[in-house]
Amino acid sequence: MDTSAAGLTFRDATDADVDALVGLIESAYRGESSRAGWTTEADILDGQRTDPEGVLAVVKSPDSRLLTVERDGAVVACCQLEHRGDHAYFGMFAVSPALQGAGLGKVIMTEAERYARDVWGAGEMHMTVISVRDDLIAWYERRGYRRTGRMTPFPYGDERFGVPRRADLQFELLVKPLV
Repeated sequence: MDTSAAGLTFRDATDADVDALVGLIESAYRGESSRAGWTTEADILDGQRTDPEGVLAVVKSPDSRLLTVERDGAVVACCQLEHRGDHAYFGMFAVSPALQGAGLGKVIMTEAERYARDVWGAGEMHMTVISVRDDLIAWYERRGYRRTGRMTPFPYGDERFGVPRRADLQFELLVKPLV
């Protein structure tokens, strides 16, 4: 499987990509299809991960870009980058479950970090991860991110973010220097 940047096309999402991106994000995190990959949240959350309005808001935001990754004309991954002054925020990261575990995520993350550093001049990348996602946090730690212990509450009761299957969910801030 070719995971080199040469086999991938990176571009900004457009309005026309919204439905495909919602489908990709949902398939990577929710429901039975997400179990084909390792990033599933199906054991901790039911319901949706995002919706067309949420994805479109990122596409339209002047301080964000929704990096869309294609291989052979098909959308295979995406991530949100948001310019926040001296740092950038990384979110909405999804890789097609059938392609997870082959190095594609590392390639995309490297490109996102390069963009934030070289184009926006960001000194750090920030992200939030559900704190009970030990496997996912360990993956980010292997890529230079560090846990900060700074938590924000999960939006219980707001089904736009899913329906929690447990009562202890919160987000932890992870940070990586980009210099």
